[in-house]
Amino acid sequence: MAKKKIVSIEDRIPKLKQARKKKANRRLIFYLSIFFFLISIIVYLQSPLSQVRTIEIKGNIFLTDEQVREQSEITEGMNIWTMDKSANEKALSNNPIVASVDINRHLPWTVSIEVEEYHRVGYIQKDTSYYPILGNGTMLQSMETGTFYGDAPLITNFEEESYLHRMTSELEKLPKSLLKLISEIHWAPTDDNKNKVVLYMNDGFMVDATIRNFAERMEVYPSIVAQLDEESRGIIHIGVGAYFESFDKGTSSEESEAEVNGETEENQE
Repeated sequence: MAKKKIVSIEDRIPKLKQARKKKANRRLIFYLSIFFFLISIIVYLQSPLSQVRTIEIKGNIFLTDEQVREQSEITEGMNIWTMDKSANEKALSNNPIVASVDINRHLPWTVSIEVEEYHRVGYIQKDTSYYPILGNGTMLQSMETGTFYGDAPLITNFEEESYLHRMTSELEKLPKSLLKLISEIHWAPTDDNKNKVVLYMNDGFMVDATIRNFAERMEVYPSIVAQLDEESRGIIHIGVGAYFESFDKGTSSEESEAEVNGETEENQE
């Protein structure tokens, strides 16, 4: 039977003391690390390193960088961590030009403000001046111009603001490629249809339309024009049904209407 090795207490005590000392040292290092980490955070928050030094602004067209900064209530020198991002976004969103805003922190000291503005969908004429109007119906009084450049449709005869807002809301939904085709939009209400509008297009056609679902119905315009002869001009009706009425009285209106109606129905199928 093998003899067991006997270790005396006196031999084990130094080893136990050494193990306890190492454990205590590790614990001390851990607590000191946490302490100095917290101290460094406090020092950082109180130092200029945590202050906003750069404000990056993107997406603004009508608002200047200075206007965005001022209305966001973010200033250089404020603490990057104590700023209320939600409150800053809400403050800037109160501007009727702004559709949405996104504010983010970028360490160590940069704040980015990304603005999405409502699109300019046309111009309103008052006396001899023209004012851009946005998709939410906001007219930009500060951007008055004495010249109409034709880079967006001229919106006229809208004597009731509610119908103007409905029209601009529909224009906001239009693809830019379609919006560029429109030269003028005239409100032409009748007893039966207060939503009636007449459009003068840059390609020489007229469009008889309605404000209700205007953006959706205008989608057929390019396909209708593509079906017509290059030299033909007339009125394209996109109300309940889509059809073409020629300016040329020598051309049978019924034949033109039937031709476009038939091909439009095939395209819809």
